[in-house]
Amino acid sequence: QVQLVESGGGSVQAGGSLRLSCTASGYTGSTYCMAWFRQAPGKEREGVAHIHSDGTTRYADSVKGRFTISKDNAKRTLYLQMNSLKPEDTGMCLCAADLGKRTFCSGGHCSRSCAYDDYKYWGHGTQVTVSS
Repeated sequence: QVQLVESGGGSVQAGGSLRLSCTASGYTGSTYCMAWFRQAPGKEREGVAHIHSDGTTRYADSVKGRFTISKDNAKRTLYLQMNSLKPEDTGMCLCAADLGKRTFCSGGHCSRSCAYDDYKYWGHGTQVTVSS
């Protein structure tokens, strides 16, 4: 059974930084997608950043240039470095994992990415609160 445990959340002022960690256990495959999602009160859960086992990354427009997703395979840990935090970044941050990329087609063009929402494995989350 895959287990994901997040840590690193907290309360900061706008402009501050936090680094989230997600430690994974129980997954033996060499190919995977991992992601950070954010759930704010009264809002839908949104994907913030995604990373594939080959290192390719993808970010939501709202966090580009401010957040960096990375992984340490030896430690089986996923990270999210969050800089220049804004009050709208407040929410429960959840780590997720799945088996790999999926195919998305639009206008006759198909591509594969980790940018999907229905990940198979989820952590319980760590709260991030940014005050103005």
